[in-house]
This record gives sequence, structure tokens and C-alpha cells, in this order.
Amino acid sequence: MNREELVKQIFSKKSFLCVGLDIDLKKIPTQMLQEDEPIFAFNKMIIDATAPYCVAYKPNLAFYECYGIKGMMAFEHTIEYIKKFYPTHFIIADAKRGDIGNTSTMYAKTFFEEYNLDALTVAPYMGEDSVKPFLEYKDKWVVLLALTSNKGSHDFQLMEDRDGERLFEKVLRKSQEWGNEENMMYVVGATQGKMFKDIRKVAPHHFLLVPGVGAQGGSLSEVCRYGMTKDCGLLVNSSRGILYPCEKDAGSMEQYASLVAGKAEELQQEMAKELEMR
Repeated sequence: MNREELVKQIFSKKSFLCVGLDIDLKKIPTQMLQEDEPIFAFNKMIIDATAPYCVAYKPNLAFYECYGIKGMMAFEHTIEYIKKFYPTHFIIADAKRGDIGNTSTMYAKTFFEEYNLDALTVAPYMGEDSVKPFLEYKDKWVVLLALTSNKGSHDFQLMEDRDGERLFEKVLRKSQEWGNEENMMYVVGATQGKMFKDIRKVAPHHFLLVPGVGAQGGSLSEVCRYGMTKDCGLLVNSSRGILYPCEKDAGSMEQYASLVAGKAEELQQEMAKELEMR
């Protein structure tokens, strides 16, 4: 999916919501565990409930790889399901890959050829040759880690050089020599608040993938105030806040799906207001 198509989806649906498919078998309804493929069955329910309210899905590979072949089959079936029934939704593999050039070439082949996904999260710290192989695919996106939402982000990402430039700013500046606004996004955690202002000074037009709204305490209004552009420029991810809206066995599967849809719609309505204001 290219930038123009993504922007069109955002404004037609009045949403820039990305639903993170980070499935924890300990948290899903017990009834789902009776399914042959419980992860895929749960994902199907989540996708059907949220598709009207979001523009993207982001399966996190760690939550599939940890179950071996069964987990990866669930990942593949989930991707196939989205592509078949919701083909206009943007799909991001949250895999945080990045290695020496020939290894990155194989990772790129995996996610952009074998799975034919739209985007992949990539770690930048091995430099240009570890990122460039992912940028060689037309209408595919690298989502580069820039300023993340976890507490440990301050350990390195905010370190300053002798000129006062912080490491995340250096990553933003340097990486724009490798990719552009049509094939590169940046991960910026919602918990970073006003730091979006600094991000936009260095990367004024790039899309930002923003985790941390909801369960991690990030503010959607603050993200939009400092990070939104005329093309929206944001994909805001919510995982736990949508996937697990209540106690896992609090009601029927229909009631659970309804609560999931309600959480997604609530965020979509907030996003619609933010888009109208700009």
C-alpha cells in the first residue's frame, strides 16, 4: 500500500487506529482454548469486531514465534484472513528486524515476498546496510525505531552528543538519507508526549507509528496536538486496551466481541474528532 492509498483510507474511515494483535493465551476467553487454532480463532473475532473502526493491524511476531510451528501457522492464517476479507487494511509485522546486509535481505524477502505485508518494524542501530534491503520493495514500508514508549528508552535514545543532538534525533536525521516519506515511518511512543514536537522538527512529514495509547498511559490528544500533520501522519496502535476489555470469562463470546468493538469504536470516534479539528 502506498502513501496516497493509506491517507485515503484514514480520511474515508475517519480513523488512524492500528490494532495490535499481541495474543496472550493466558488472557483470552477459556472457550477459545477449545479451538484447534485458538490464537487464530481469537484473532478472527478481534478482526471482525474492529475492522470497521481501524485502518491497520499489527501482529507482534514474538507472540506467535513463542508457540513454535503452531504459532507461526496462526500468524500465517491471520494474515491470509485479513487479506481475503479486509484487503484495504494496512498490515505491519512488528518483528523489529535488522542485521548485516545479507541477513536483512532474507528478512525482507520473508515479510515482503513470502507474507507480502505492507510494513515491517526495523531496528536502526546497525546502520545503513542493515536497513537498505528493506527499502528496495515498491509500496512497502520500513517502520524504524526512533523514540520508543518503554521506560528503558531513556537509557540510550536520549543520550546527547557534544553538539547537544540526541541519539533519536540522529537516527531520524541520518535515516532520511536512506529512505523517504513514501517508504519510511518511525516508531514514536505515545508516552513521549511533547517530544513529538521535537520529532516533527526533524521529520515533519513522515508517518509515525505510535504505540502506548491506552494500557501504557499515552494521551491521544497530546499525540495529535504535537504529532499530527495535514495528511494525518499518524498510525496510533492499541493492543491490550482493545484485545482484553474485560475479565476473560465475564460473558458469552458475543458479549466479548461487542466489548472489543466498543473499545475500538471509542478510539475511532476520538480520532474522528481530532481529524476534524485539523
